Amino acid sequence: MRRNLQSELRQHIDINETLLWTGQPKKGILFRSSDIVLIPFSFLWCGFAIFWVVMASQAGLFALFGIPFVIVGLVFAFGRFIIDAKQRAHTFYGITEDRIIIKSGVFSKSIKSLQIKTLSDIEYNEKNDGSGTISIGPKNPMMIWGNGMNWWPGMKANTQLDSIPEVRKVYNQIIEIQKQK
Repeated sequence: MRRNLQSELRQHIDINETLLWTGQPKKGILFRSSDIVLIPFSFLWCGFAIFWVVMASQAGLFALFGIPFVIVGLVFAFGRFIIDAKQRAHTFYGITEDRIIIKSGVFSKSIKSLQIKTLSDIEYNEKNDGSGTISIGPKNPMMIWGNGMNWWPGMKANTQLDSIPEVRKVYNQIIEIQKQK
């Protein structure tokens, strides 16, 4: 698996760079702390939208008007987990002596390159199993509830290495590279 990760990133590194670490986010359906609020909200939204469409169709009034609200409710209730899992499956992280490289995208690829020595505001959150997320850059206070919603239009959080194993080890590796001159 490590060889596959390196091959995904090798074309994006310079000749004089070496991949010191490669990783990927956890795969599959992932529940986040923001789901404590989003799951009940999404079920209320979806339930009300379905109720409204059914009642409006029986009355013969504006039934089609409610269909987009039902679709949004279904995406919030179920689809966002599938979309998030698909995005994480197509995300690859790499650390070289100079940069952090993030390759992502399901239908089109996006490459983000961050110069390690110029990064500020680096922090990590670690779970009991040692996995976690490294956040880079200042946090957007509006994104506290939207963690895991990067796929939704206008919901871009700060750059992060999301749900990686051995997060403390990777964080320490970044800090050590920053200290080198």
